[in-house]
Amino acid sequence: MKILVLHGPNLNLLGTREPGVYGRVTLAEIDRMLREHARRRHDSVECRQSNHEGQLVDWLQAAQREGFAGVVFNPGAFTHYSIALRDAVAAIKVPLVEVHLSNVHAREEFRRHSVIAAVARGQISGFGPRSYLLGLDALTAESRRPTRRR
Repeated sequence: MKILVLHGPNLNLLGTREPGVYGRVTLAEIDRMLREHARRRHDSVECRQSNHEGQLVDWLQAAQREGFAGVVFNPGAFTHYSIALRDAVAAIKVPLVEVHLSNVHAREEFRRHSVIAAVARGQISGFGPRSYLLGLDALTAESRRPTRRR
């Protein structure tokens, strides 16, 4: 199974940005962990990061055409207000799991609402880099279910 992993704005700064909240693991290390995790399951991942909303929309819209069976997506700050990303997620046919490093529900009030969650297959947050691995596992499990629902 081929999975697309999308990282939103500021995630390129992981390892140095607010390490008390996000830890010291870099984005390159998370991508490496994901590739190894997928390889052990005979799957593959392609990881992409952008600080630009439109680029993320383009990648979501192209996911199925590019042969991806699912998407693991950390929309970063776009989680809370990007209707464009929400609509792109709603429009695609491949399942998508929203992930976050920190527990967004235990943080500031504005971080507790996701416009993406209602159209995603599910949301995983608060497990640091493991949130991504759990998201990958969730997509793999979902692909083996006989009936898929959003």
